[in-house]
Amino acid sequence: MNIQIFGTAKSFDTKKAERWFKERRIPYQMVDLRRFGLSGREFDSVLRAVGGVENLVDWSGKDPELDLLRYLGDERQKEDKVFEHQTLIRQPIVRNGKQATVGYAPETWKLWENEK
Repeated sequence: MNIQIFGTAKSFDTKKAERWFKERRIPYQMVDLRRFGLSGREFDSVLRAVGGVENLVDWSGKDPELDLLRYLGDERQKEDKVFEHQTLIRQPIVRNGKQATVGYAPETWKLWENEK
C-alpha cells in the first residue's frame, strides 16, 4: 500500500484519517492541501476514482465559490473551478495508487488493508 492523505491541519476528518492509519501502523504520506494542493494529474486521478466533481466537492461549505459552482452547467467548467479553488474539496482525500476516497471512509480503507 502506498497511502497519501491530502488535507489540512484544521480538518477534523483529516485528523481522524491520520489516526486510523497510525493505529494500524500503515505508513502514509501527509500532504497539506492548502500549502501544496493537488497537481493536475493527481486531481484528474482522484476525480476519476471518486466518480466526478459532484462527489469531490464539499457542498456544505460556506465558500461563495460554491454558489457559482452550483450554477455552472458544463462539467469541465466545474472541474476547472474546483481545481482553481481546492479548498472546495471535501477532506481528506486518501489515495492508494489509482484508488481514492474523499471524506472519512474507513470501510474502504479496510478493504485496501485486506488486499495487501
